[in-house]
Amino acid sequence: MFAWIRKMFFKCYNNHVLRYIFFGGLATLVNLSVYYFLRLVFHMNINVANTISVATAIVFAYFTNSRFVFESKAQNFRERFPEFVKFVSARLSTMVIEVGGVWLMADVLHINDYIGKLVIQFIVLALNYVFSKLLVFTRK
Repeated sequence: MFAWIRKMFFKCYNNHVLRYIFFGGLATLVNLSVYYFLRLVFHMNINVANTISVATAIVFAYFTNSRFVFESKAQNFRERFPEFVKFVSARLSTMVIEVGGVWLMADVLHINDYIGKLVIQFIVLALNYVFSKLLVFTRK
């Protein structure tokens, strides 16, 4: 049984897309947790809470994606900094989509902002994968 579990673990871990889904799910969990915390505990404005939660998730996602998902070969600050700048730039574009989408769903369509935030996450997750794969963690 243990051998089968170990085999399945490594089979899944060796699948690039499954690793992205797992670590992207963790980044989404960070994003949603920070958002809900800021909204429920501090009663923060939707857009401010959303911006802070997305920024927190971007930093978390960079470290997990560069190390575990795309296995970046950057070894020092000089190599890592341009990669980080590309990553943040790509994520800022999806951040605009996320903040705008949550605002649209909550203020214009009058959908609960928590539900809107959750729905938008699926769109953002897919776009972030494409941007990371094609623009940020490209192999030379």
